[in-house]
Amino acid sequence: MESRAAAFRLRLSVGELGSLPVVVVLIAVWIVFQSLNDNFLSPRNLSNLSVDIVGTGLIAVGIVFVLLIGQLDLSVGSVSGLAAAVFAVLNVNNGVPEWLALIVAVLTGTVVGAIQGFSFARTRVPAFVVTLAGLLTWNGLMLYILGTSGTINLDENGLVADLTSYYFNHDSAAYGVAAIGAGLVFLTSYRDRQRRKAVGMPHRSLLEIGMRTGVLAVVAFAAAFVLNRFQGLPLAFLIFLVVVAALDVVLRRTHYGRQVYALGGGVEAARRASLRVIRVQTAVLAVSGTMAAVGGLFLASRITSVSQASGSGVLLLNAIAAAVIGGTSLFGGRGTTWSAVLGMLVIESVASGMAITDTPVAVQFMITGGVLFAAVVIDSFARRSQEAHGRA
Repeated sequence: MESRAAAFRLRLSVGELGSLPVVVVLIAVWIVFQSLNDNFLSPRNLSNLSVDIVGTGLIAVGIVFVLLIGQLDLSVGSVSGLAAAVFAVLNVNNGVPEWLALIVAVLTGTVVGAIQGFSFARTRVPAFVVTLAGLLTWNGLMLYILGTSGTINLDENGLVADLTSYYFNHDSAAYGVAAIGAGLVFLTSYRDRQRRKAVGMPHRSLLEIGMRTGVLAVVAFAAAFVLNRFQGLPLAFLIFLVVVAALDVVLRRTHYGRQVYALGGGVEAARRASLRVIRVQTAVLAVSGTMAAVGGLFLASRITSVSQASGSGVLLLNAIAAAVIGGTSLFGGRGTTWSAVLGMLVIESVASGMAITDTPVAVQFMITGGVLFAAVVIDSFARRSQEAHGRA
């Protein structure tokens, strides 16, 4: 126990804070708003919160990939609107089957991201400049595709609408997902321990793995219990968790993921290590474009319509803020896809709490901005501490 405490203090001293700051902030936000209004932590509000985080959260997951290589994608809002517009025009105006229009819309985001990624990688112009041009270009293309009508209403009983309106009402669905999630975490941790132990590397004890899994299981089953007290497990939230978990595996347990982290540590060092820098940079922006397209479809599903305002407003800022607030470093090389989930929970919790307590939107912006500023400051200090200890 003392050795684990000492290891924890060491991690804090060298700036490896992990998700601790954002978890503390999230708990504080929930306590404050629950004290102001008893309905904040009600099953209905938390269920709505679990659906509200999905659209922007998926976009933020793509932003995490870009931040990991030390770059920024400013076009994700426009790409999300463009993908939604492509789907609406194909399906509603031209009668293309929903499943096919959905695939084309997602591939639109992939192609757009790949074009931007290849342009950034080849010209070596900073990604934020390339994607800033993309922000204007893809927004203009979206307006052109929508035409003079401006707004297209989606089928309220269609496939896309069901993405955010369908719930698994049986209690076993939510509890089953919680059990499967906890089981997979335990198996993954145990296999990682066995591999490390076999080659003589430092590894977690079975007790620590059991405690970590137990904490996760408690959180998962508590969430399942709350969701079942309203309408059950939302399909949108389930898809979100599956996508985040899958991309987390891609980042942390594949050769491609290791290349992404390595690129965040320095482009020149990556080139000298024979990494295919252009291919990785192109792929990262393609992932960002794909996730922006998927997120745009979920946002369209939430309101069952696509308009000239799709992808605009604070969407881009919220997606970037979610990734950064969740713990993804602006300096590259540090962060996970789960960062986007935690960041979106903070942002949407603030928005939901403001709505319930009838607080002006202006105050919401100021609070979100303050949280984002604090996250950036913590990231900066953590980076300096790591550099001082030779860990960055």
